[in-house]
Formats: sequence, C-alpha cells, structure tokens
Amino acid sequence: MHPMIHWFRRDLRLADNTALTAAAQASGGAVLAVYIFDEAILRGRFASPGRTAWLLANLQQLEADLRTRGIPLVVARGNPVEVLPTLVRAIGARGVYWNRDYTPYAVRRDAALKTMLREAGYEAESFKDAVIFEFHEVLTKEGRPYTVYTPYARRWRQILAEQSVRSLATPDLIPYVCPPELVTTSEVLPVTTGGSAMPTLAQFGMALPYPLPDAGEHAANTCLARFVSLHCDAPIAAYAEQRNLPGVAGTSRLSPYLRLGIISPRQLLTAALALRDHPDGSHALTGVEAWLGELIWRDFYVQVLYHHPYVLRGAFRQAYDALAWENDPAHFEAWQTGHTGYPIVDAAMRQLRQEGWMHNRARMIVASFLTKDLLIDWRWGEHHFMHWLLDGDPAANNGGWQWAAGTGTDAQPFFRIFNPVSQGQKFDPEGTYVRRYLPELRNVPHTFIHEPHRMASTDQIRADLQIGRDYPHPIVEHKAQRERALALYATVRKAQSEA
Repeated sequence: MHPMIHWFRRDLRLADNTALTAAAQASGGAVLAVYIFDEAILRGRFASPGRTAWLLANLQQLEADLRTRGIPLVVARGNPVEVLPTLVRAIGARGVYWNRDYTPYAVRRDAALKTMLREAGYEAESFKDAVIFEFHEVLTKEGRPYTVYTPYARRWRQILAEQSVRSLATPDLIPYVCPPELVTTSEVLPVTTGGSAMPTLAQFGMALPYPLPDAGEHAANTCLARFVSLHCDAPIAAYAEQRNLPGVAGTSRLSPYLRLGIISPRQLLTAALALRDHPDGSHALTGVEAWLGELIWRDFYVQVLYHHPYVLRGAFRQAYDALAWENDPAHFEAWQTGHTGYPIVDAAMRQLRQEGWMHNRARMIVASFLTKDLLIDWRWGEHHFMHWLLDGDPAANNGGWQWAAGTGTDAQPFFRIFNPVSQGQKFDPEGTYVRRYLPELRNVPHTFIHEPHRMASTDQIRADLQIGRDYPHPIVEHKAQRERALALYATVRKAQSEA
C-alpha cells in the first residue's frame, strides 16, 4: 500500500480539512501526516516567540487527535522543498497533498515543490482551504482583482448567495489508519514521530512571552459555540454594537485559532449562516452580517497580497513610499511599551504584551497614533505587531496597517486622523479598558480617565497619581502633530500631481 502524505501547514485540524480529506480518499485511507518547521519562516523577519509557542501547543493537540485515528505525526525541521521529496522516496509514498497559502514566499516555495515532485513522477496537489473565496474567484466584470473593499464585499456576498454553503465545506473526515510500517525513522530524516517528544520552545532559542489560550480543535469549537448560539445573550447578537468597545467582551477571540487553521473559515461561516437562517435567530441578524463582513475583509486582504506581493515591503500606493517619516526611536519605544501619555493607546499596547492579542478598534487607534501623531513608518508598527500577535497574519496585518496609514488599498483617507482622546472617550467612556491594563490609573475619575494630565493637583492627590512620575505626560500634542502629518502627506501628493 502506497500512502499519501498530508503536509500540515496553516490547517492544524482534522475536521473540514480539504487536503487531508482528499489525501485520505485518494489513498484509500493510508495517510502519513507531516509538519515541517520551515527555517525560512522560523527565523524570518516576522518570527514570533508567542506564535511559535502557540504553534507548538496546537501541534501537540493535533498529534494527540491524530493518534486516536492511528495516524502518526512526523515532525521535521528544514526546507520543505528538500525534506518532502526525501520523505516521499523513503516511504514509497504516492505524493503530497497540502492546503494553499498565499504569501509571496509560500507561493514560490510551493510552486518549486510541486514542480519537483511531479517531474519525479509523484502526485503533488494543493487545495483551497484557508479562505472562503480565492484570489481568482471574486473579480470585477473585466476580470481584474478588486482594490476597494465595498464592491469586493458586494460581489463576495453575491457569489455566496449563488452557492450552497454545504458545497463550500469538505465531507466529514472518514476514519483511516496509516500502517505503522510506513512511518519514517530518524535514520531517514531528522524527525520525530508520533511517539516522540515534540520540539520545545527553548530548543528554538525562544521563551514564552505571555500565557496562551487553550489549544486545539475542541477549544476552538467551544469558543465558536459560545459566540454563535441561539441564546439572546450570545455575544454575536450584540456584535454590531459592541465590537468597537474594547472594554466589553464583544468579539469572538477566534482569530488566533483561525490564523493556524485550528478552525476553518467555512466552519465560522456555516455557524453564522445557520444562526441567521434559524427561525429563532432574528435577534442576531445585524450581528451576523457585521461578523460576516470581517470574514470578507480577511479574504479581501489575502487576495490583495496575492495580486500585489510588493505590499509586504512598501506602500500599495507606491507614491507614499516617499513619505519622510521622522522615526524617532524614543517615541517608538514609548509606543511599544505603552508609555505615550495617551491612556487608550497605552492600554492597547500593554494588552498586546500581556496577551498577544489586541482589540480591533484599539489596533486602529494605535496604528493611527504611530503613523499620524508620532510620524513613524507604518512598517515599524507592522513588524512590532507581527512579533507579538498570536493572530499575526501577513495579509491582514499589512492591510490593516496600510489602511491606518492611508497608504494602502481602500485606505483610510490621509486626512482622517484619529484623536486618541476622543477615541477613548467614545469607545471606552467609563475607562473600563484603560483601568484593566493601566492599573496606575484605576483611581482616576471618569472625567479625566482619557486625559489624566489635565487633572488639577488636588485631583491627582485623590487619585493617588502624580503625572510625570506614575504616568507620563503626553509625549506629543495631538493638534500640532495632526497639522504636521497633513503637511507630510501633502508634500507627497503635491510631488505626485506635478510628476
């Protein structure tokens, strides 16, 4: 019996796994599961101790889930283009199946692997799995990719309405067993197999920066069920209203699971549509539609990256690569550590360091502040986020940063600049979020929670807080920085119009 190798990547689950199911069906049930720590990613510019730890935790759970089906998980480290052909030859496999990824590096690597395996006479197939609709499925009437979200979303929803949701999902995973004699050994490759210990974070020269959520498919599905249910108090019912309130638990917190494919986007979509279409689901209609919009944004940024890979190095609107950023290192450090003197900004940056996650409204606020108040290159912020975020995704992170900086596709206009004080007052009116992550401000009255530097000395005494000692003065004055930012962008726009 010749097995098929399933190469796990960003699909660390058994349920609704397109390539895994196809491998089982093609091989009559003989599947060998493989994960490879790709050195180019492990040591790349977006390397992250937190995400590596999260990856290891979920691989351990995946290994246990596979073991219940009699499937060993082979774990290797190296270049997949070298490791996989070696493994295919060593065990006499038919070939390799995997689910597609869309970063420029992944596209190049996978194309090289597919060519190598096929030229050697082996099967090599890749599948759509990480998105609802791929880069070629949602196009304009002229057959071009969209660069504006709203018409893209309109077309995305139209295509969805034309298809059965069931047709988007893969069949239920069929039981199968890989015969033990097919498992490779350490003499064949520098690997561990199902019964051996998983690599540790320390072996990668990394340390855990923050506590991790519960790992594995069961945890992801529990999280989904808690968010999307028929109960009137389910978070999705109020999602449209509460998703912008960082002090409220109004979001799903599923993004770290989605990032590694511990749950599929189809599972999220199916759950949301089932609630929307349920006779008792009318209470959640606005929440479901808003949540679907976030899934569409995710697909949108993936197709932007695929069609315009240069965005990972520079502005989508390339004229903005000429922006003369100030890039003050001291200001950047204050932003990184949450010591800017603007409470909503500082709370968000400390949440990032404590949890490896940040509320989406807070992400927009801190990105606007870095680029348009501190006048620091958005790529500095992009890199910082990718280092810390459990859900750090090259496409979504890049798209979000370029939106905030006004340099990207469908970007926030350059002249729209968030006021960090009014943003805090609007979306965290009682300072719940600020007090949670800035305990030094816990006794500050609501009136001053977003601008504690305006308190009189008697107010500071009552709050047991001294500005400049216990919490910093604002490192910049927003009104003045806003004018400087407008001038910075105007210079580039003028040069562009004169070119």
